[in-house]
Amino acid sequence: MSDVPDLGPMPRRITVDAEQAHRLVAGQFPQWADLPVEPVADGGWDNWTFRLGDGMLVRLPSASEYALAVEKEHRWLPLLASRLPLPVPAPLAKGEPGADYPFPWSIYQWLDGEPASAGRIADPVGFALELAGFVAALRNVDAADGPRPGKHNWFRGATLRTYEGLLESALAKLDGHVDVGPAREIWKTALDARWDGADRWFHGDLAQGNLLLEDGRLAAVIDFGTCGVGDPACDLAIAWTLLTADGRQAFRERLSVDDASWARGRGWALWKTMATCSSTLGDTGRPALEARRALTEILAEYRTSTAPTTATR
Repeated sequence: MSDVPDLGPMPRRITVDAEQAHRLVAGQFPQWADLPVEPVADGGWDNWTFRLGDGMLVRLPSASEYALAVEKEHRWLPLLASRLPLPVPAPLAKGEPGADYPFPWSIYQWLDGEPASAGRIADPVGFALELAGFVAALRNVDAADGPRPGKHNWFRGATLRTYEGLLESALAKLDGHVDVGPAREIWKTALDARWDGADRWFHGDLAQGNLLLEDGRLAAVIDFGTCGVGDPACDLAIAWTLLTADGRQAFRERLSVDDASWARGRGWALWKTMATCSSTLGDTGRPALEARRALTEILAEYRTSTAPTTATR
């Protein structure tokens, strides 16, 4: 399949600490040299994240592949922000390599909030509707000249077949631990579901850590490193990885998602969940438990959607 993108090898990540981040800021933005630099807990994988003073955030890509998103974010986030119903990161300055750090990097406005989780959401259906409203607004932004799928966003918005090799590896590792038969059926259904070809904007990584809550309500959406234009079905994965059954239905209805798009979204959720399940096999930590919960949701929802209906008179 020559039209399937090649993910290539895993990125070679580098380590960055607060002292190095401070030297970068002080050397390139002396007006902020006296501000404290503190690591952000659970700051993500693609970037090393530090709080700068009270109102700013430093994001330093952890590999050359992740650095490809820096220019994209600085170009497009201001435009997207003006068209979205919730706050998104506002780039304040773009840094250059220096202080033994090899990539471009960014300073953003700090956004308050705590990462979403099922236990923190006050109203699951209300949250689902707010999130769907955000996704709908993002999809309605003019996609002309937007960033097409590529290495900058790990081919979000492109065909799911990009991840087929990774999924097969995960299924092989999980065989005997989970029911891989239905998982293979879900994946095939997703691959067979056709996209209409209309480019739309997507976030690319609507996950718990990128959805911020205040008082249990959706307050902001962060980390647009995987954003782009193409097939937006990747943004539907959150319906299984975080939302409740009622929230998932409300989310789908608010977005008027057709069956083919829903099947592709389920495929995105399956790939992400299987990858986490295989990498955390035997673990009892939060990521492992959340992945197993999501897999249960995916399998149960699929069984319900394919169950034969009984006609009544």
